[in-house]
Amino acid sequence: MMQSVKKVVTGNHATSYGAKASRVEVIAAYPITPQTQIVELLSEMVASGELKAKFIKVESEHSAMAAVIGASATGARAYTATSSHGLLLMHEMLHWAANARLPIVMANVNRAVGTPWNVWADQNDSLSQRDTGWMQIYCENNQEVFDTTIQAFRIAEQVSLPLMLNLDAFILSHTSEPIEMWDQDEIDEFLPPFNPQWKLDIEDPHSFGGLTTPDWYFELRYKIQKAQEIALSIMEKVDEDYFKLFGMRYGLVEEYKCEDADIILLVSGTIASTAKDAVDVMRQKGLKVGSAKVRVFRPFPKERVRMIAQKARKLIVIDRNISFGSEGIFFSEVKSCLYGEEYRPPMYGFIAGLGGRDVLIKDIEGIVEYASTNPPKDIIWWGVKV
Repeated sequence: MMQSVKKVVTGNHATSYGAKASRVEVIAAYPITPQTQIVELLSEMVASGELKAKFIKVESEHSAMAAVIGASATGARAYTATSSHGLLLMHEMLHWAANARLPIVMANVNRAVGTPWNVWADQNDSLSQRDTGWMQIYCENNQEVFDTTIQAFRIAEQVSLPLMLNLDAFILSHTSEPIEMWDQDEIDEFLPPFNPQWKLDIEDPHSFGGLTTPDWYFELRYKIQKAQEIALSIMEKVDEDYFKLFGMRYGLVEEYKCEDADIILLVSGTIASTAKDAVDVMRQKGLKVGSAKVRVFRPFPKERVRMIAQKARKLIVIDRNISFGSEGIFFSEVKSCLYGEEYRPPMYGFIAGLGGRDVLIKDIEGIVEYASTNPPKDIIWWGVKV
């Protein structure tokens, strides 16, 4: 019988415990609100001997990513965490990590980007890194943060690409919830030690990251794209294996009461929890509404989204982000993958919750009411005061 321990922890500490359970070997740390608690707890674990790992204190987030790049290149299981401006400072090194095919795992606490200064939830920090080659997963609750951290290492190490798991600032990072933490022996069975074929080794020297001429650079980029495409099936297999061991399953896209829905909400992050409650409220009023949480953003699960869209009379995307001069970023992705489909439902793109603004059940009810009585529109600012 599977053993577990139940603890009440914040979202930040959920990923710290997930990294510990994954037996990370190198952690690079630089503090930034609201991520700091993640590396603080890991530093305590390393200092006490509870976690056998090298803890590297660096002078910036750019250096934090450089440190885990070096560690991963030697074959160590490497982890770091950041948020907002810290992630932006890493931008150059994110390309280096992905292009070198290093399976680094990083937690990013989704936080708005200044100016004006804001430390609350907003997805623009991570979504602005969508073309760096990193896989991206967005978590709904603290249990998912813990489980996804463990899954992330197995996914990244099978695909040979880095993975960024994202959790909403304060809504998850500083909110405590009870989570199940699984037996270490069973986690070790699920996630064996990392032993890559190619690594920095003075006994077996190779060249890494050297100059690549146009003769081969093109093909290396092709291989990264192919790895991203393969990652979707690997993510599903890892999720299924995790379910068999621990009874937890998340999927690429999680549907909620979509089977007979006329209107389907596509959401991500913590808004997914509110959307489920809103769906229940609206169902009691006789409205056939469903919701679907897009958990994986890179690689984008196009086929799963297409299958969901086929069920809907109307499709609503709620974005906690904005691509200035265009529209919500998840909305763009959804619209793109439905292009050319024989059936494409009318689509509504809502921007809500920027900078940590609450998105309540009544807001989602209002969004559905708007879509029920108005023609489709690519960008609708919900709750804006100007």
